Parts: sequence; C-alpha cells; structure tokens
Amino acid sequence: MDGAGWSRTCVALVVSVWIHVVTGSPVGNTTINCGSSSGVVNLGAVDEGYTGDVELVSGIPAGTSVTLESDLFPEHLQFVELSFTPGETTATVRTQKPLDADVLTTTDRVLYYSIVCGNANKYKNSRRLIISDINDNSPVFEKRFYSQTISEIHAVNTEVLRVTAVDADSTPAFNLLTYTYTPETADFSLTNSGAFTLMRRLNYNVVPNYNFIVTAMDSGGNSDTTSVEIIVEDFDNLNPFFSHSLYQAVIPENQDGVLSEIKPEPIKAQDGDTGINMTIKYSISSVSPAEYQANFNIDSNTGALSVVTSFDREELDNSEISVSIKAAQTDDPLKTADAVVSVTVEDVNDNAPEFDQSSYNVSLLENSPANTVVFKAAVTDKDQGGFVGTLQILPESTSFSISPDGTVRVINPEVLDREVTETFVFQIEAKERDAPNQITTAQVTVNLQDENDNSPTFTSSMYEGQVFKNQTVGMLVVKVEAEDPDDGKNGEIQYSITFGNNDGYFSIDASTGEISLAKMIPLEENQVLEFPLYITARDGGTISRSTAAQVIVHAPGNSNPQFLQKLYQGAVEEEQEPGALIVKVNFLALSSEPVTLQVTTEADKFSISQTGEVKTTVKLNHDDGPHNYSVGISISDGATTDTAVVEVQVTDINDNSPIFASSSVSKSVPEDTEVGSNITEVVATDKDSGFNKEIRYSLRGGEGRFFIDPVSGMVSLAGALDRETTAAYELLVEAEDQGCPARSATATLALQVTDINDNAPKFSQPEYQVEVSETEAVGTSLLRLSAEDPDEGANERVTYSISEQSPSSEPAVFQLEASSGILRLAQPLNYSEVKEFTLSIQASDGGSPSLVGNGSVVVKVKDVNNNPPKFSKERYDEAISENLASGASILTLEVTDIDEDGFSNGHFVYTSDTFDINNQGVVSLKKDKTLDRETKDSYMLQVVAVDQPTDGLSATAQLNITVLDYNDNTPQFPNIPYPLEILEGEYSAENPEEIFIIQPTDADIGLNGEVTLSLSPPHPIFSFREDGMLLVVGSLDRENMETYNLVLQASDRGSPQRENITTIRVSIMDLNDNKPEFSSSSYETSILVKDAEKGKLLLTLRATDKDYGNNSLISYSFSEGHSPHLALDSETGEVTLTSDLADVKEDTTLVLTAEATDHGEPPLSTTARVVVNIRIASSEGVAFLNSSYDFSLKENENSGVTVGQVSAFAGSDLYEVSYGLRTHEDLFSIDSSGTIFSTKELDKEEQEWYILDVEAVDTRTPPTSAVALVRIQVEDVNEPPEFSLDNYEGSVFSIVPYKTPVIQVKASDPDVGDNSELVYSLSGESSSFDMESTSGLLFVVSAADLGGKTVTMEVKATDPHGLSATTTVKVVVQGSASSSDVTTISINQPANIVERKIPELEEALGKTLGWKVNIIQVWISGGEESRMLRASVKTLVSFVALDNDGAVEPQEVAKKLQSESEKVKAELAVMFGNEIDFDVETNSQSSSSGSSSDQTIVIVLGVLLGVTFMALIVFLALFISVKTSRKQTASDRESFDINRKAEGYTNMNFQAASTNPGLQFPVNPYKRRAEDKDTAQWERPDENRTSNKDSLGVRQHSNSESDESHTSAL
Repeated sequence: MDGAGWSRTCVALVVSVWIHVVTGSPVGNTTINCGSSSGVVNLGAVDEGYTGDVELVSGIPAGTSVTLESDLFPEHLQFVELSFTPGETTATVRTQKPLDADVLTTTDRVLYYSIVCGNANKYKNSRRLIISDINDNSPVFEKRFYSQTISEIHAVNTEVLRVTAVDADSTPAFNLLTYTYTPETADFSLTNSGAFTLMRRLNYNVVPNYNFIVTAMDSGGNSDTTSVEIIVEDFDNLNPFFSHSLYQAVIPENQDGVLSEIKPEPIKAQDGDTGINMTIKYSISSVSPAEYQANFNIDSNTGALSVVTSFDREELDNSEISVSIKAAQTDDPLKTADAVVSVTVEDVNDNAPEFDQSSYNVSLLENSPANTVVFKAAVTDKDQGGFVGTLQILPESTSFSISPDGTVRVINPEVLDREVTETFVFQIEAKERDAPNQITTAQVTVNLQDENDNSPTFTSSMYEGQVFKNQTVGMLVVKVEAEDPDDGKNGEIQYSITFGNNDGYFSIDASTGEISLAKMIPLEENQVLEFPLYITARDGGTISRSTAAQVIVHAPGNSNPQFLQKLYQGAVEEEQEPGALIVKVNFLALSSEPVTLQVTTEADKFSISQTGEVKTTVKLNHDDGPHNYSVGISISDGATTDTAVVEVQVTDINDNSPIFASSSVSKSVPEDTEVGSNITEVVATDKDSGFNKEIRYSLRGGEGRFFIDPVSGMVSLAGALDRETTAAYELLVEAEDQGCPARSATATLALQVTDINDNAPKFSQPEYQVEVSETEAVGTSLLRLSAEDPDEGANERVTYSISEQSPSSEPAVFQLEASSGILRLAQPLNYSEVKEFTLSIQASDGGSPSLVGNGSVVVKVKDVNNNPPKFSKERYDEAISENLASGASILTLEVTDIDEDGFSNGHFVYTSDTFDINNQGVVSLKKDKTLDRETKDSYMLQVVAVDQPTDGLSATAQLNITVLDYNDNTPQFPNIPYPLEILEGEYSAENPEEIFIIQPTDADIGLNGEVTLSLSPPHPIFSFREDGMLLVVGSLDRENMETYNLVLQASDRGSPQRENITTIRVSIMDLNDNKPEFSSSSYETSILVKDAEKGKLLLTLRATDKDYGNNSLISYSFSEGHSPHLALDSETGEVTLTSDLADVKEDTTLVLTAEATDHGEPPLSTTARVVVNIRIASSEGVAFLNSSYDFSLKENENSGVTVGQVSAFAGSDLYEVSYGLRTHEDLFSIDSSGTIFSTKELDKEEQEWYILDVEAVDTRTPPTSAVALVRIQVEDVNEPPEFSLDNYEGSVFSIVPYKTPVIQVKASDPDVGDNSELVYSLSGESSSFDMESTSGLLFVVSAADLGGKTVTMEVKATDPHGLSATTTVKVVVQGSASSSDVTTISINQPANIVERKIPELEEALGKTLGWKVNIIQVWISGGEESRMLRASVKTLVSFVALDNDGAVEPQEVAKKLQSESEKVKAELAVMFGNEIDFDVETNSQSSSSGSSSDQTIVIVLGVLLGVTFMALIVFLALFISVKTSRKQTASDRESFDINRKAEGYTNMNFQAASTNPGLQFPVNPYKRRAEDKDTAQWERPDENRTSNKDSLGVRQHSNSESDESHTSAL
C-alpha cells in the first residue's frame, strides 16, 4: 500500500472512531429475541478499517446468558467479540481488529455472525454487517522484470508479451488497473490487460532492443512499476547495402593501380542485417562504355577498385567512365546491392602540339607591306583544352612574325627583295605553356614572287664609239649593255635610240644593244665629227621601267695626232703600290706612222702607256708630300706633236691611329667637388688629315659619375662623389678618328677621391635601454655605448658625453666615459622617487668643424616587491542566468598592488570545477561546463590573489554566484494510456463525455513552470477542460473514423516559450449500427450435370459489415426458397452441391434468397438473390466470330477514343468470356465487352500501322482461349504548315535593281510525303515586290517610288491539299541616298590592299567624320594595274556618309575631310602605315605635266589625232552593227557610274544593319559566311554579254589593259 492509500485508511479510521467513540453509539442497536427464532438483522454499512462497537444488544432476559457464534462463515469471528456481563440485560459486540472488506470477498464484503441465547432453546439471532471497500491497496506486479526475445519479422498486431499486476482491493472501482509505459514508441501498444502488441514492423538495424518502464495504476492513483525488455532478433531478410550509391574517383591517364582517392569515402558495403553481418564479396557488374570493362578490377574481399590497364584520355569519347559494382552476401549470392563508381580520367600533358602541316611552302609578292598575312598555321593538341602555349619564329631575327592564332605576317618589308633573297626558310615553333613544355616545329619556305621594281641598269653611264674613213654600212660602232635583276618579262630588256640620231646614221639592235652604221658619214679633213646619242633600255614589265645612257660617236677625218682634251683630271689614294691607274686620256692618231706618248713633267713619279693610261711609278704620301701634281704629257708621230696636262690629286687614307701624350694619367678629386666641374684634359693627336684626323673622345667606367667632352677631351664631374661609398675610380679614355675604317687608341685615367668631414658619428642604436635595481652599487657599469663615423683619419675619431639628464639632479646620477663610452652609476637609486631616467647623449668626431651624433639612454629603476595585493571588495555577489554560454565572462575581480607592475604578474588560487579565473581576474564559465539551475542554483568560491609567481604576497575575497532560472525545460507529459477508449455515440459541447485527465509538469519555476494544455491544431470533436480533462464534444462514428490521433501541445509561459508535443490515440469502441452488405445484389452460376459431384463449390457469397468485433461477424442462410441440391455454409458463405445431380434430367434453374445476419445486439441482416443454372450439355470452347479485324483511327485523336470491337463466344451461356491484349498494351486497352480504346495520341508520321494480338479466355476449368489479329491503321490528318516567325522585317534602298533579295521566309509542314511540299506566294498583288514560290525569297521588282515608305505584305505558304499559313513581312524602303550623294577620295595604296581593309576603313572614316560611312566602290585610277610602285599607286574609294537625317552632301563631306585631314591620316596610318596619303577627288581632272620637249608633244598630238580619226570611223561602223543586235534594256545597267573604265568594290546596299533575325543581307559583306552565297542567290554577270550588269553585293575588278578579271560574291 502506498502513502496515499494509508492516508485514506487512517482518515476513515479516525472518523469512524470519532463518530462511535465520541458519540458512544455502535453501528446498530438491536433487541435480542430469546423466546423464538428470529430473522436476519442487517446492521447497516461501515467502511473497512473500522474498529469499535458494532452492535448494542438489549432485551436479554434476566438470568439468560448470550454468546457470540459463527453464522455460516466461522472465519468471520476473527473480526468481532462479545462483551457481556452475566445478569446484565445488554451486551456489546465490538471489533477485535479493523474490519477488512478485501478478506470478505467470498461473501461480497458482508460480515456474518450470530448472537445465541443461552437458554434451553438456544435461539440464534443472525446478524449481517456490510463492510464498504476503500482504496487501501496499491497494484503489485507479479514480476519485477519481464523479458521477451522476438524476431524482427514478428507479425504485426499480435501480442508480444503480457505483464500482470494485481490490486488487492475487492471492488472494481478500486482494483481495475490501467497500464502505461515509458518511453513511448509507435512500435508497440500496451492494452489495459497488460498485453504488449506489435503495431508496426520491427527493424533490428534501427532498434535492436527496447527497454520500458511499465506502470500499473488504479483509479485512486496507487501504482507499481516493473521493467520490460524486448530483444529484437535479427532475421536475414535484408540485402547488403553500400555506404553511398555513387562514388567518384579520379585517375590520371597513363596510370594504373588502385584508385586511392575515392569520394565521399572508400567503397564499403555491408549486410543489411547488421545483427548477422554476413561477409560480402565485391564484383564489377558492368562498365560504361563496355569496351573498358577489362581495364578495371575490384578486390572481391576489400572492394578496392583498381585500374589494371591504363587509359589514353585522347582515345576516350568521354573522360568519365561509369563502373557498376555489386556486393553480394557469401551465404546467398542473390542478395546483392549495387553502386556506381564514376571514374574521371584526368588529362596528362603527354601529347606534343601538332601543326596542320609538317612543312609550309608559300608564295609571297616581294615588297609586300608590313602586316601582310603570309599564311595561317593551325596548331592542335590532343590533350584536354587543346593547345595552350606560345608560338614563335626561329630564328628570331627573321623578317616575319607569328601571332598567337598562328597567323604569320611580314614585319620587315624592306628585306622582301626577290633580287637579293629569293627564298626565306625558317621554322615556326609551338611550345606548350605547361610542363613538360613539349615543343613542335615546322619548316616554312617563303618564295618571293617577282614584282617589276627594278629599272634596267647600263654597265656604263657613257659609251664611246668611233667611225673612221674605212667605214662600211652595217659595221659595229659600239655595243651598249644593260642589266635588270627582275625575273621573266620584268627582266627582258629592249634597246632604242631616243635622241641624237636625227640624220639616221646609226641603228640599234633592240635585243643586243649593238649600234651599227646605218649609212655613210661624210668625214671632214682635220676635223672630228661628234654624234651624241641617247639610248633607252626598257624592260618588259606590265608597267615597264626604263633607263637612259649616252653614247658619243667620234668620226674623224684625216688629221694629225692630237689629244681630244687639253686638261685631264684624276685622283689616286696615297700609299698605292707603283702602277696605280690614275686616268686614261683619249687621243686621235689617224696617220699610218706610229705615235709616241710620254710624260714631260713629274716623270719620276708618273708614266703614260701607248694606250693613254696614266699611272704612278712610286708610292705617294699625302701626309708628308704634296697633295696635287700637274703632269705634262705629249703625243707625237715624229712630225707633229700635241700636249696636254693631267692634274693628279693625292687623296688621304686613314693610315695613322690617334696617339695620347701619356698612356696613364692620375688625378685626385675632393669628394665635395661640384657636379659639372672640370677635372683634367686628356688629349690625343692624329697625323692624318680631314676626317681621318678628326678625333672623338669617349669614356668607359666611372659608374656614370664622369663625362668627357667628345671634341676637347676634357673630363668633368657628372655625378656627386662619396668617398665613403667609392674611394677611387679607374677610367678608360678612348680616342677614335673619323676615318673609314676608324682607328682608335686608349689611355687610363686614375682618379682618387679625397675625404672631407661630411659624416657625423652614428650610435649603434637610436635609443639604449637598461634596467637597474634600485639597490645597485655606485660605480657599477651599466652598459657600453658605441658610435661609428665612416670618415677617415681625425674625422672618424669619436668622443662621448651626456648632454642632458631627465629628471635632472645635482650631482648627476650617471657618468659617461668620453673615450670608451661606458655608462656608470654615479649616485644611489630610489624607485619610490624616480622610476625612470632619460639621458641625452652625444658622439663628436675629431673633424674641423666637429660633427655631432645624438642618441638617448633610458634607465629604468627596478622595484623590490614589499606590498600585498588588495581586492576592491571583500565579497562579490553575482547573479547569472543558467543559459550562460560555455566560456562566457561573468565579472572581473579588481585587484591592485602599489608595487611596480601592480598585479600584472599575479595569479588567482581557487577551487572550482565549474568556473575559471584568469590572471586578469576575469571570472568565466569553463568552456566544457554548462549551468543547470534545476540541479544547482548557487555557488560559493574562496578566491586568493597572489602577486608574484614565487614568494608572492596574497589577499582573499569571497565570490557568491546565484544561478537564475532560464526557461530551459520543456513541459513533460504524464503517462497516458495508449490508446484511450470511448464508445461511439452522439456527444456535444452541452453534453460532453470525459475521456482522461492529463496534467503536464515543468521543472522550471515561476512563469517558466506554468503549463497550459491545448490540442494542435484545435479539434472540432475533442477539447480540454481547465483541469486537464480530455472531453468529447462532437459526434463519434467508428465506421467513419475508428481512431483519432491527436497532437497535444503543452506550453509554458516563459520567454522564450517552450512547448512539448505528444500524440495520443483515441480508439472508438463499436456499436452495432450497420447492416451487413452483400458484394452483389444477385449471384448466378451455371454447372453441367456431367461436372457435378457432391460437395462441389458453385459460388461463394460475400457480405461485409462495417461494424467491429461480434458486430461484424456474419452468418449466412437461405431465407426464401429451398433446393435439396444446394447447401449454404453459414460461416463461409460457400454454396455447394449436396449430390451429383444424377436425378436432374433437363436444364433447371434454381432461384433462392440468401440472408446475411450479424452477431450484434440486436442483430441486423440483409438479403441477396442466388440463381443456379443446371445444364445437361455445352459446346467445345471459346472462339472469335472473325479471325482478324481491321480498324482505322485518325492521328492526333485524344486518348480514350473507341477503335473498334471484337467478339468471341464461349459456346454456352454457362461460361463468361474475358478479353486481353498481348501486344501494344501501352497504346491500347480492351474492356470486358471486347471494345478496344486508344490510351495515347498517335502520330502517323511516327508509325502508321499497329498489329494487336487480342486474346479471349472463358471460365471453363481448365479455361480455353482464342487469339484474333487486329490491324489498326493511323490515318493521316492534313496539318497546316507553320511559319517559324509571326513577323519578318527587312529594309532596302529605293535605288536597288530588279531581283534584289530582301528577306527569306521559312515555313515547315509536320506532314509527310507530298503533304509537306510548300508553295510560297504573296496574298495580294504587288508591283514592287515578288516572291520565289519554292524558296520563300522575297525580292524587289521596282522600289523607285517607295523611298521613305514602309510596305507591309502578307506571305502565304500552301501545302498540296490547300491548307496554308500566313505571316507578315514589313519592308522599310529607304530613299535617303542616291548616286549624287557619293564622295570619292584617293589613297596611295594598291587597290587589293584597300579592298581587304574595307570594314576598318569604314570605321576609321566614320570615327573621324562623325557619320555612318558605307563604302560603295574601290577601283584603280585610270584603269591602271594595282600592282605597281607604291609611290605612284592611286586607288579611288567612293562612299556615302549618313547621319540621322539621311545622306550627307558630298560638298559637306569633302569640306570636313579637308578640315580633319590630319585625323584622317592618323587613322589611315594605323591600317596602311605612316607613308599613307589621301586626296579628295573632284570631277575635274588635273592635267598631266611632263618633261618632254615641245617637239615630242607636237608629234604625240599628231599621232593621237590620226588614231582618233581612224577610231571614229571604226566606232561608227561597229555602233550600227551592235545597235541592231542588242536587246538589253536600260534597266539592266543600273549602277552608280556605269561608264567607268574599271569597276572595283561596289556596295549598293549601304543601309544600317538590321537586327531582325529574318533579314538575310547585312550591310557589311565581309562579315557574311560562305553559305550566304547560296541563300542570297547572287546573280553573276553573263560573260557573253557586252553590258556589265551588277547585282547587289557583287564586287568586280576589271582592266581593259590587263589579262586579269576578278569577280567575288560579297
């Protein structure tokens, strides 16, 4: 019995005693009957536990004795006794011990006894006393510990174990028990009978065992507890599992071995039944791609995955390989788990880069300008990312460069001279950026193509010939010869006589240059006739080049020998060996006598040969001898003599080197010498003359601090000197003359830098610090100071002194030795007076004047510890919240110490496992500790502060810490029965029903501990009363809801508020309020007599009842009708035969009524009709009416459409037929009637025919079946075409010609075959535009009248069956430009170069002009060939400038070009180089100027006049002929200037680029791709036509004087 029970018992006893003792009245007062038999007297009722008087008996006859005897139950006398005194007329029955109702359970808690009179008759007076039961006993479990082992596959909703507790109280009100257990789990439920029931499947891996505390409680709250352990036994029912379904690994290519780094962790699998944990075997199930399966291996025991054959990443289609692995149990290979390892093969730089060609052989026109593209090399690398690296040309000195994209360009055009170097051979190198930096090279051979860039060169500037009296016509007079290094026709030379052959005496061979006598020259006696001829040599280049030379032909008659000149001049270099040729004199000697030539003056130095060659006979010296000689010469035939003078100049050669006066010069220089000051002059001389003796001086060495005058040789100071850095310099002076080649000499200049006192002494430290104890003795050395001076001699000697002491004192506390720098203590120290001294110190050198360096010394006086620390308080009281974070600070203990450093070296001594105090006095909660007020709400610490680590002084304080409550406890629910039970019925808020009282608790205090209870969310049927009683306030119907799971929320009033949630289950107990229901209102079956046998099952009746328990149990019977052939099982509902039907001779139908009745109170029932057909015979089996069926279905029909119906017959109505599909179950379905339906939309374009196998099965035993073939055709539905866009936009200029493409529309048709062939057309008539029916290309018919307008048209696409789609095309016709808006400039660049840079040129001109520029045409001025000398190139460029208002007037454009000419040139120079020039062209042509003579002009004009006259006649004849045959209309000649001699680049479509995706023709033709040529359907000019028709976007180059013609689609 618990305390509550004892309390209630004691109260009852006290009250009873008080009532009967204090009042003195017994339970009953009776009168005994001793004269006759009497009935039973009921004394009334008294609570158990009662003691005292039970009955006061009176009426005892005098002299009669009475005794107390048993009445039926002798054991009852143990509770009462009789108090009687003989002779008395009264007696008292009182208790012997407290009355106990629990002992009297066999008599229903009634005490039996009797009082017997002692007379002769001994009459018995029977008494009955009712003992009322009170709750004075607690439940007691039969065992203190229950244990049960069950398999994890134990059946759900079955009992696991049962606990039993007994309450000794006798009445149900006090001995009925409720069982609860903790902790609660959804896995089990505990009934009030003590049975643990399994509610859901167990899982050993989740919970291997359960431990519960079970409480048995009576209605008064008395309880007992026991322990329950349920051990879950693992069952081998789970497959193994991998830790992860996907693993990732990386391995470099070319590497094999175990995959070491697998993420997220190494591969591991284990048995899903962890209690069994069977060993696992690993294997590879598959590899994707499959061809790499052999590359992998897995350790069957450890699961380590390895690569056995390395990969070459470049051979893989994908660098990721999926390896599917399997783990299987060794005891059952069918129990497996799968995972995937994604292996990434990382790239390794194992492939060298590759050029697209092993070698390159290209051609390049010589004289190509800088940045000309030679070719483009492509570099690839099989490694990931392709080629990443650098490209360079080897050797680097070559004249070409290569860009990162592989483009090789010209960088030094000057060397591109074919005549010097015909072929350039170099290498291009590709080097990887990443290690191992692999290199690949390719050889490049650049062959220069010849350009006619060289004029013929004569071998001599002057040729001489002679004609004597023996002249003959045709004789060779002289031969001229010229050379041209160009190749081919550019180097083939033709000769002609340009001037001087007026009389026609001479002729020249055009090929050989031989000049012959054309006719006899009349000679004159003693006279030399002279004929000056001018010869031209012209090469065969397209643009030919020529050179002229002079030929002098002398024709003397008979005359005396004579010199042709009286004065000849010549020069000779000095020091030439004798025989040096000076000059060859020309003379005439026609006589038959030999002539003699001789030197008449200076004959010792010069000589003359018989051919006229004047030479030296000795070496001549320019430096020591004359510089000029006049040499007389004579010619004589013996009879006559002629003389002449040869003036000879001796020229100097550089044969003497400069000479210094001294080869070595020394000089000293003070280090403070000013920059620019002269130091010394070093002079050399040279014996040569002129440039050969002019000397220039240069200087080597000296670190740039010295300069030498290149003319005078004066050495001066160029930079400041510092002896401490460099004390001496050695210079080399070089003297070089200006001869060629130059000659030089050198001399050494040694400079010594002398010291000055320019450096002050410097202390080794700017501030010295020293610590001295206040007890240090006077004279003690404190430290040694040190200062250095980089000067030398007296300038570097240092003395030390103290300049100031702070604080000052008299005498001074410190002394500094002047020479050694030792600082000593001169006076005793006292820490209490001065704690620190600062000394200003000086270091002075011995220079004049002396320089001083300053420093300081800080002397700190060290204290002695003699004062204890002191707390700011003797006691600290602090309150903290229990949720204080671990490691958080609480307060700081303030401790002071008047000694030096105060308490900085102190520490605290304390004892606490919860708090920390650091050396700064900060009290904090330990980092690994937390507070819990409910466990401990206060702490008291004694803290000792010690000021030194050793031998320290101390102080003590008390620290009291109070822990304040924090709302850290969640309300807790009491034990609640599971489930709570209540009978279904009608309840309301006005008439609720109590279920159970629930009172949660909270360990916190105050508002934190006050708990309110609610349902979350609120429930319409259940609610709580204020005392925690759960009430039903709504209607309960078990058939609609058998159980209610309610969420209980217990919330405290703390901040932050805490709440707890639990779930309770309310189980609704059943009432019999539902009738049974048959599964069908009628049951019918058939049977053949031949198949009949006694007990054969015909059919089974099925009825259900929504109620529960007995209310749902059903019994079956026949309520109407009867047949001796049938029997109905009342429990199973099975209808069986009672015989073999042998007595049935004809078809019979039995009709009966079956009744299903439940077992409720009162019972409810329902009926159903039962029909049994008894047949004599039947057919063989099921068969289709047709063996095949053909159905059709239109495409795109919705699902569920009826396709058709098949039909099969079982041969008898005894059997039913069912249908099924054996093919295409995903697309079709069939119902019980044989109707076939579609389940998806079908598309004929995907599949036209579907073949289905339909099976029919009957209900025979065994069943028979048949199959029919069903063919379903999907019929095409002609679907309309669709345009890719709803709207298209385009734009053109009004001046564009016929057939100019505007835009191309595109439609698609989902149909197949002929249905998909589309025809395009305009919906309405249009005179301006038309449409190509097959391609959808919209083109211009005539837009001349539409300038500035927008035309909107509807375009239709129609399929062959007439279905169509439309779209809208909007065309903007721009009329803002015409041929009068064109501006023309000329550029001194070849046309082909300009054409290649048209986009850049448009951008450059637009940038400088501030307008949009569209180039219309590029052509050569006057039809000249573009490949000509750069100096004479003139390329014309026509363009239109556009602003926001349209085209800009050409006059305004020309004006701006001229005003911004410098900016224009700057922009053009970026593209074409610095030699670029341009001019604005006008309609007037500048007249050409030449240097030819008037005579030549007259001749040329005459020839031109004749040619013109003849051409006019020919032209008239041709015109008449051509006029009759030409059918070409004038519109075919639309262009800006059709009469130009040559057509260049033409861009007629110069509107702004459209952003519409449908616009197919952008402004800039160079930005179009190649495939646009076909899309745009460009028209090429007809080669057979005489007219030149230009279509939009066509560029032509033509030259009437050239064989070349270029046409390209832009």
